[in-house]
Amino acid sequence: MTKTEGAAGDFAADLAALRQDVARLAETMGELVRHQTQAAGHRVSEAVGEAKDRISSSVADAQKRACAAGGEIEASIERNPLTAVLIAVGVGMSLGMLMSRSRG
Repeated sequence: MTKTEGAAGDFAADLAALRQDVARLAETMGELVRHQTQAAGHRVSEAVGEAKDRISSSVADAQKRACAAGGEIEASIERNPLTAVLIAVGVGMSLGMLMSRSRG
C-alpha cells in the first residue's frame, strides 16, 4: 500500500465522518426549530387566552357599571318623578322643534 492509497483511504474516512456529522447537525437543527415553533405556539395561545380573559372581565365590569347607572337613574326618577317628567317633556319638545325646522 502506498502513501497515496493510504491518504486517499483516510480522506474517504474523514469525508464519511464529516457527512455523518453534518447529518446529525441537520437533525439537531430540525429538532431545535420544531421545539422553538412549539414554544412560540404555546406562548401565542397563552397570550390569546389572557387577552380573552381580560376582555371578558372588562365587558363584565362595563355591564355591572351600566346596571348600576340604570339603577341610580331609576332611583332618581322614583325620588323626583315630576322633575323626570319635565325633563322628558323638554327633551321631546326640543327634538320636535329640531325635526320641524329640518323639514321646513
